[in-house]
Amino acid sequence: MGEVGEDSTRPTSPRAQAREAAFQILFHWDINPEFGPEVIERFLWENVPQEGASAFASDLIRGVMEMRERLDEELEAVSENWTVSRMAVADRTILRLGAYELLYTDTPGEVIIDQAVELAKRFGTAQSGAFVNGILDRLMHKVRHQTSGAPARGRDPKDKKTPPALRES
Repeated sequence: MGEVGEDSTRPTSPRAQAREAAFQILFHWDINPEFGPEVIERFLWENVPQEGASAFASDLIRGVMEMRERLDEELEAVSENWTVSRMAVADRTILRLGAYELLYTDTPGEVIIDQAVELAKRFGTAQSGAFVNGILDRLMHKVRHQTSGAPARGRDPKDKKTPPALRES
């Protein structure tokens, strides 16, 4: 049993901590995109001490920032009656983070969605977990369907090209 006042919802794995830190930075960036890279570096240094996890968080942050427009397009394509701009800041930040991982990393889709739902439950509203789950699940199935059953993997977002799984036929 934990200590009195201990936050039992804090992520325990280094990658979960990295995702939470990335979410926090991206949430702040959504509201105030003018802060500098030194803020990100300091925040990660203070909150994600494991070097590999910190690098993972940094990659997620950079990827979402660079690919935001493309991520928003993909999210809107699978969001029924929602535009990204109408979503709560926490929800859209979590969705962008999850969409980036689904489209540009080799992390299993089920893990990505589970982690996104946990973030949504922790930082969103009572409905956020189900909302995030539904949209990311649709995106995962769209990506897998367009890649003949295999999830989208290993694309380098730095080239700013459309992921092969999402290119027009």
